[in-house]
Amino acid sequence: MEMTRRGFLGSAAGFAAFGGSLSCLGAPCSVYKGVPIGVITYSYRSMPAGVGKTLENVLGSSLSTIELMSNDVEIDAGAPMNKLSWKQSKEDKAALAAWRQTVDIKRFEEVRAKYEAAGVSVHIVKYGDIGSKGLSDAEMDYRFRVARAMGADTITREIPDPKNIPGWWEAEGKRLAAFAEKWGVNIAFHNHLQINATTYDGPLLGYSKRFMINYDIGHFTAANDTDPLDMVRKYHDRIVSIHIKDRCTKARGQKNLPFGQGDTPLTGLFALMVKEGWKFPCDIELEYAIPKDSDAVREVNISREYCKGKIG
Repeated sequence: MEMTRRGFLGSAAGFAAFGGSLSCLGAPCSVYKGVPIGVITYSYRSMPAGVGKTLENVLGSSLSTIELMSNDVEIDAGAPMNKLSWKQSKEDKAALAAWRQTVDIKRFEEVRAKYEAAGVSVHIVKYGDIGSKGLSDAEMDYRFRVARAMGADTITREIPDPKNIPGWWEAEGKRLAAFAEKWGVNIAFHNHLQINATTYDGPLLGYSKRFMINYDIGHFTAANDTDPLDMVRKYHDRIVSIHIKDRCTKARGQKNLPFGQGDTPLTGLFALMVKEGWKFPCDIELEYAIPKDSDAVREVNISREYCKGKIG
């Protein structure tokens, strides 16, 4: 019988293998009534980069579990990069590629030890290019090695074009599924505005037991008129995490607003998770405009406090 991620992480083997992202390692502790509130470290993109800075930011927001961007973890491991990955020059990218070929994976294990010593677990590492035809087998293996070294059970990437899932499967998906099986690491698909209530009714999740969902409930709210919570009810056994933000509906311009001011049903989401005992992490993704007298660390912390208050 195939074990779902929920069953796996609920087992002793699941916690031992992947660092137990559903419980706290110490202080800080951002698990409230069993609901883990975390952050995708993209939220700190406006903060200065540097070794140890991401962990410092996470602790400043009092969070205990994270989705870690690849550029953040690689900077911590000593990579020659100090800028957002998508803003790097051709020379920057070449230097990073060379570094990846020679770096000792123990560097990432050392980074993980620092996070865990501070009470922070990593449930996901994001490599947005995972599965790309442009990656060699060695480059694919490297990304999975980093995820395993960091204690993550999942790598996230964007969902393939919903209009051509079978074409993507033939071109890239089969290979990606084979690597996910080889390494025992899930691939979770993130959405922006391109999905609707029936997107995952198609073949994507059936291609591999390792294919999961990184559901962005805020983007779904902005793109659709259907209840965003229906997606959680329907796919709760394939959701590995939820990105939480407070976006407005199409009728209100799809704006990103501070938590409590948009239309995303965060209160309903938390109530549903508590009622059903679903424990996938809800990761804050800061996308609204940061006030001039504030910064990302403070705004993520305000968002965490909002979530804590709504969970009760």
